[in-house]
Amino acid sequence: QVQLVESGGGSVQSGGSLRLSCAASGYTYYMGWFRQAPGKEREGVATIGRSGSTRYADSVTGRFTISRDNAKNTLYLLMNSLKPEDTAMYYCAATSRGWGAFPPLLTSDYNYWGQGTQVTVSS
Repeated sequence: QVQLVESGGGSVQSGGSLRLSCAASGYTYYMGWFRQAPGKEREGVATIGRSGSTRYADSVTGRFTISRDNAKNTLYLLMNSLKPEDTAMYYCAATSRGWGAFPPLLTSDYNYWGQGTQVTVSS
């Protein structure tokens, strides 16, 4: 069983930065960040495999950086150049198994989820 707890969300002005953290318990293979704005579908933001392979949504490529510290069993998301459209509840997700280094970006591929941390970006 895997448990995930997010932290680091908050309110920032457009162009600002935030760093999200996700403390995990249990073994994780793929880990990722997903976000959901009110009334919209949850979407993948960035994912990372056990060995560090990453994948990003086109909308955040070049602005966000996902990383993990396996020794600490912690996932991070550094968000730079934030835009109002980044406003959403951000969720940490993970799997306990994987089929390769490439991490999927679809919500349906992840079976463990945190409770979310709110990120609000104002103009």
